[in-house]
Amino acid sequence: MKKVELLAPAGSLEKLKMAVLYGADAVYIGGEEFGLRASAENFSREEMMEGIKFAHERGKKVYLTMNIIPHNEDLANMPQFVNEANNMGVDAVILSDPGTFSIVKENASGMEVHLSTQANNTNWMSAKFWYDHGVRRIILARELSLSEIQEIRHKLPEDLELEIFVHGAMCISYSGRCLLSNYMTGRDSNKGYCAHPCRWKYHLVEEKRPGEYMPVFENERGTFIYNSKDLCMIEYIPDIIRTGVTSLKIEGRMKSSYYVATIVKAYRDAIDAYYENPSNYSFDPHWMEELSKASHREYSTGFYLGKPTGKGQIYHTSSYIREYEFIGIVLEYDKNTGIAKIEQRNRMFVGDEIEVVRPLGKYFTQKIKAMKDEEGNDIDVAPHPQMILYMHMEEPVEEFTMLRKKA
Repeated sequence: MKKVELLAPAGSLEKLKMAVLYGADAVYIGGEEFGLRASAENFSREEMMEGIKFAHERGKKVYLTMNIIPHNEDLANMPQFVNEANNMGVDAVILSDPGTFSIVKENASGMEVHLSTQANNTNWMSAKFWYDHGVRRIILARELSLSEIQEIRHKLPEDLELEIFVHGAMCISYSGRCLLSNYMTGRDSNKGYCAHPCRWKYHLVEEKRPGEYMPVFENERGTFIYNSKDLCMIEYIPDIIRTGVTSLKIEGRMKSSYYVATIVKAYRDAIDAYYENPSNYSFDPHWMEELSKASHREYSTGFYLGKPTGKGQIYHTSSYIREYEFIGIVLEYDKNTGIAKIEQRNRMFVGDEIEVVRPLGKYFTQKIKAMKDEEGNDIDVAPHPQMILYMHMEEPVEEFTMLRKKA
């Protein structure tokens, strides 16, 4: 049985490496132009080449996002960008605009094209239209149920791949097409500059009482009327796989390396467990526990099990739930001494109980008994961002192993 693809976000070169090492089959990245996450670190051409090489050496794929809704001025540099991406070996481009599609076909005729969720594809006829024009994967709109997806799959050619989101932030607007940010801040969400006004606090103002702010309902904290819960479908892996989709996508190119690695690893374990024994598969609560250790909002199943009700929104806060802190990442490990060279990401102290999360296998816990700085001096605390320190590990680790502790 061919496994579904696990597709992870990579907002930087480090995130790409983390995603690949922690179990992603493919990653999607953005260059310095044409992607919908202008605030992400994104990839220079040199970083893109290094990232593609890193992924391909490990049998993984790299997809390039070009899914802005472009205006005339955006088209001038696009042919050169497409040519360069093609020469670097990008496995596919993700786009939503027919003009962008034409430029890709004219300048890189062999390039595989994936149709972005921004194209709002919600039916099989639309998918068939794009297939007939040369698109080989449709990233379906998030406003579909599992039964609708299954029907779409049954009515399409077998070689047309379908991709769906399974985890991450949900947008209040239809598959991400939104003008709220443009109207309120002048930042075009459809060109990658969304200010996320859907997460802001709102009050009601009566026309003849300017400056008098009334809560939309009786709550002194206000109300966050557009604030969607995060999507989480890890408990429904068998149902998703049975729809016949090709790829399961995690949202989050602006999230941290720790977030990407943690989410990818949980979904990797769940997917692998299903394929090992489909008829006797059972959900392991440990996977959901792992997802709770990454920054998140309250979880929901989006549209997959039916249209969301009012319970699909969070009305009292726009804050994330952060129960664990990412405190360090292993750069090197000496198996003879058991000493790891670590780059600090948040403060840690001698005496802290920490969890050590390796790319392969389950995490283990240990207490920090001692730390040394780069000069070999004993230290009680590692307070400086990205400082280098040395620590004994109670079990073998490898590069990109993560250290975390309860917040």
